[in-house]
Amino acid sequence: MKYGPFWFMEADLFKDSQMHNDCINNIRAELSRTKEDFIKSHFRKYVSPEMPPAWKTLEVVSFGTLGKLYGNFSDNAIKKVVARSFDIPQHVYLESWIASLAALRNCCAHHSRVWNRVFPIKPQLPKAKWMRSTWVDVSIVAKNRLFAILCCLLYWVNNIHPDNTLRTDIVSLLRYNPIVDPAAMGFPVGWEEEPLWCTNLVS
Repeated sequence: MKYGPFWFMEADLFKDSQMHNDCINNIRAELSRTKEDFIKSHFRKYVSPEMPPAWKTLEVVSFGTLGKLYGNFSDNAIKKVVARSFDIPQHVYLESWIASLAALRNCCAHHSRVWNRVFPIKPQLPKAKWMRSTWVDVSIVAKNRLFAILCCLLYWVNNIHPDNTLRTDIVSLLRYNPIVDPAAMGFPVGWEEEPLWCTNLVS
């Protein structure tokens, strides 16, 4: 709202010009290959500016590109507003969550092993007292394991869509696959009793 509908195209709003240029090139490619009718309709009606406004363009960009735009944006006050709209106290946490989720997404997309992976990109985990919604005791969470990323994902999804089934789906998946060792994924002892994960499933 502060910088207008084409903020993502303005190089002077970003810290790293090369990273921004790479993002713009990625967006061009994503716009050119999308089959979304609203994008095709836009280009039939308009020839300038080069890209549709943010509310259209950012619907078709990849999660990785969106994360890089957010991380590279120079106005930290605005980034903090975005983070707090998800009940996340600071933008630095949201930046790290996006980066770690993008890494997890890439592993899944390439059918890579995730169950006992040590992730090189670790999410920053704020203490529960700083969070506005139900969270976990971060002192028992290994940041470089899957559980840490799933905590961030669940917290974020709960904020966006409170009636989601992610928590029960994950608990059910582990329950019905007892051969899988949750500890190898960084699930600590007693994790199901953590406020974020506490749930009443019908056996």
